[in-house]
Amino acid sequence: MDTEYDVVIIGAGPAGYVAAIRCAQLGLSTACVDDWRDAAGQPAPGGTCLNAGCIPSKALLESSELYARLQHDANAHGLRIESMSLDIDVMMARKDRIVHQLGSGIAALFRSNGVAWVHGRGHLLPNRNVEVSAQDGTRQVLVGRHVILATGSTPVELAAAPLDDERIVDSQGALQWNSAPERLGVIGAGVIGLELGSVWRRLGSAVTLLEAQEEFLAMADRQIAGAALKLFRAQELDIRNGARVLSTQTDADALHVYYQDASGDHELVVDRLIVAVGRRPCSDGLASAEAGLLLDEGGTVHVDEYCETNLPGVFAIGDLVRGPMLAHKGSEEGIMVAERIAGQHSSMNYEAIPSVIYTQPEIAWVGRTEENLRQAGIEYRSGTFPFAASGRARALQQSDGMVRVLGDARTDRVLGVHVLGAQASELIAQAVLAMEFGASSEDIARTVFAHPTLSEAVHEAALDVSGRAIHLSASRRS
Repeated sequence: MDTEYDVVIIGAGPAGYVAAIRCAQLGLSTACVDDWRDAAGQPAPGGTCLNAGCIPSKALLESSELYARLQHDANAHGLRIESMSLDIDVMMARKDRIVHQLGSGIAALFRSNGVAWVHGRGHLLPNRNVEVSAQDGTRQVLVGRHVILATGSTPVELAAAPLDDERIVDSQGALQWNSAPERLGVIGAGVIGLELGSVWRRLGSAVTLLEAQEEFLAMADRQIAGAALKLFRAQELDIRNGARVLSTQTDADALHVYYQDASGDHELVVDRLIVAVGRRPCSDGLASAEAGLLLDEGGTVHVDEYCETNLPGVFAIGDLVRGPMLAHKGSEEGIMVAERIAGQHSSMNYEAIPSVIYTQPEIAWVGRTEENLRQAGIEYRSGTFPFAASGRARALQQSDGMVRVLGDARTDRVLGVHVLGAQASELIAQAVLAMEFGASSEDIARTVFAHPTLSEAVHEAALDVSGRAIHLSASRRS
């Protein structure tokens, strides 16, 4: 194997593998180092996102949602299902099969693009040397003209609820169970907690989520978050905000979670517990002290606007650096860095990165919230359209939620779009494109949308910014 490359990348998650492929496309000799292995001990590209996060969780969300809809919505469609059983083993096997197929796809992309896939743990040394420690104990050093660090993130552990990988687990462990616990506790009601809580609630668990923050989904639009909270509680997700977990105790029959809120001390008794309190960068042991890589106290790698670290020719992308910990953000950073290494003028618009929560209904947003705009002193106008007034949403029997468009009061430029509803993860792409092109709400309002579609709600919300939504009664217009 060659030891000298134009680019050496540490990490084959959505940031690293995308960077590797783009580097290779641009004619750069590229090696990608990664130490993730599957349950059988085989090398597995894709990082946390593919192997233990985004993809397996979405597979289970889809299966569990289908199960729930057949249970609760089939009769309304005239479908009489006399009996239905649940086989979680088959569900898990489907999830694992999807992960394996996509991992094999990445490996094939590496081969077809000429990327050297090096199995082992990468460690940055001085002068852009990367030491690779293989599972069998052997070591080799790769020399890169450039190095890209893309090792991702790992779940934050909680001292009050130490993991035992059986009854107290992190997000990865919660994707492996072969039965639904009767009583499930989740510490954290953010993106991961809500998604995993939704999966197991649909599959039969009584789910309680304990969230330390007083506000539900504090990062989201307040109107959207408030409506979502009502919908999730109606789905029997017991969400308790302002609940700070103090300790846990396990006995033969149950797991006791002790927490405190504004009303005092409480005890929650569950059978299993998921700890979903956020993620932290995987930067421990990433670089030798002699390399001189600059990190902050939380482990985030310092980078400039183009993701270059304090070390010339060394870049860091994805969850290792500032900004939201999102797979698509890391992928786009990987492309930007690859193109800049190749001498191209490439940049990234951090104001137009969408966020999605894959609950039912989904929540998605891009740009500013009303709270952000008020704090910044920016005058704005808003338009809102409910899916209850959408013909397609009614036909789908998924009419909960709304679309909100925020436009600059002076220029009408779109500053933020927020969606709660069916296929919000797909609809938000329209808003991202609009913001990327600097569109105004009037631009969206003057665009022809197909009928009947869910996307018409985006159109109507844009119309409502100027008070002229067509399918909204005058009394409900903003």
